[in-house]
Amino acid sequence: MSGAGAYAGGRPGGKAGRGTAKRSAPRAKTRRRTGGRLLATVSPVRLLAILPARFRRRLTCLLAACLVLAAGYQFWLRDSSLVAVEDVAVSGLTTKDAPRLRAALASAARTMTTLHVEQSELERAIAAYPVVRELELHPDFPHGLQIHVVEHRPAALVDGLPVAGDGTILRGLPVEGKLPTIDPAGKLSGDRLTDAGALHAAHVAGAAPGALRPRLEHVGVRSGEGIVVELRDGPELIFGNARHVRAKWIAATRVLADPESAGATYIDVTLPGRPAAGGLAAETLSPVAPAGSEDMAASPDATAPPESTIDPATAPAPPPEPAPAPAETAGGGAGPAPAE
Repeated sequence: MSGAGAYAGGRPGGKAGRGTAKRSAPRAKTRRRTGGRLLATVSPVRLLAILPARFRRRLTCLLAACLVLAAGYQFWLRDSSLVAVEDVAVSGLTTKDAPRLRAALASAARTMTTLHVEQSELERAIAAYPVVRELELHPDFPHGLQIHVVEHRPAALVDGLPVAGDGTILRGLPVEGKLPTIDPAGKLSGDRLTDAGALHAAHVAGAAPGALRPRLEHVGVRSGEGIVVELRDGPELIFGNARHVRAKWIAATRVLADPESAGATYIDVTLPGRPAAGGLAAETLSPVAPAGSEDMAASPDATAPPESTIDPATAPAPPPEPAPAPAETAGGGAGPAPAE
């Protein structure tokens, strides 16, 4: 039997062996996948039992130490005098009630620790002061606490009561300076405005730039125009709705600062990208050329000369007309002018 025959016929299991070798790889992958699934389904207790005794002891000691530290933090260090609040710094207050607010916040804060600051307790301590909108707390380990007070700023007066830009009624807050008025649809009740028109007007008034706030006189809602802001010694500002209020105020400020808008009776910022100043005197506008000569000719008044705005007494004399040139003859010489 030849070598080829011996390889082909004498080892009939050659191909079967190669086939067996090829099938062994998927079996190995199957074993690996099965092993991964088994490890994922094994409970932590059983997994601990599989580990060597030395690793089990170390892991148990580590878990016990973590539990002791967590319990010590929760039940002792968190409220310990080692981290008690002693230095309280309060910022952001500008009203007349600032000294009393600082004292109330400092007194409540010194009952806490820098690891356990209760914001709800601080808010309850100053609940009688409507000027406070929000408290921002910054603990300074181990004994410091910084409190920044975000104040409500009165934006308008509704029935004589100051109202913030978000519609909060600031009962008991002293009013400093002039504020615009807003006419509500009904009587005020509760701590917030419920009338949609008055709420939107307060939002517009609250977003006004600081330089324009003293000039606001009234903010109301008109049929067909929406929210309208009346200025002292200035034009009316037509806002339309209460969307994109910041962009509308920026557009209104730019138009007011433009000298060409002087004398306007209103500024429409309904589209803040294209504000318009209206009510300007007619003489301040450039005249517009006629659309076409055909329409002018068809008009019965088209042949009438336009009125002159030049004073004849001061107008310069027109230049003299040039003398007509002598007519040329066919021969090229100059001949007498033809008789008229």
